[in-house]
Amino acid sequence: MKALTVLQHTSADYLGLLEDHLEGRRIRFTYVRPFTEGTSVPAYSDVADGLVLLGGGPWGSAGVRDVPTLAEEIALTRAALMHGIPIIAIGLGAQILSLAADGRVEASDLRFSVGTARSASANALNGFLPETFPHVCYMRDRPVPPDYASILAVDESGLPAIFQIGDNAIGFTGHPGFKLAMAEDLIMEFEEAPPEPADTLEALRAAKTLIEDALVPIMTGLVGITGLMRSENS
Repeated sequence: MKALTVLQHTSADYLGLLEDHLEGRRIRFTYVRPFTEGTSVPAYSDVADGLVLLGGGPWGSAGVRDVPTLAEEIALTRAALMHGIPIIAIGLGAQILSLAADGRVEASDLRFSVGTARSASANALNGFLPETFPHVCYMRDRPVPPDYASILAVDESGLPAIFQIGDNAIGFTGHPGFKLAMAEDLIMEFEEAPPEPADTLEALRAAKTLIEDALVPIMTGLVGITGLMRSENS
């Protein structure tokens, strides 16, 4: 049974709908919460079979409101890349993946949006990525992947929605398994919130089934790319 080390930046932003898909494939996951007292970013030697970097609500990485553990997380992610450990990076996590891979990050205001992304390649996620799918973004700043990254999907502005570094590191600027309760908790948890979020919350509520349906092929392709169902002898 494979296992994931999941790095959280806030209790409100977690795997969401991805949890059921991982459990259904008997892929274990353990949350690590460096924002809690007595917990720190794990050493590379403590990472399981894969590393997941989650979003951070209003935390970013471009210098305006950086997550406090940014330097340690970049170092950990760079070590995982060097050793070929599978990486799934979402939101702020995608920014950290970009920085660890010698890309960069652009400063932008905290935003909460529900839109549509489109595939940029017929072979994206081993051909399983839907042609279009919901793109839910709750994030400050945005990743600019390095030139050698493969752009698998773009958002409505033509910016990267999903990108791939090497063979098995995937960055999502939106959360493919985002839930309404996660957005509500993020808005309540922090003193800083996106302006006028009511309409976006309603759009997220309306997109629930579309998100669930799109996640089925996305997870199939993601698990295949990362090799999380592959046995040690295969």
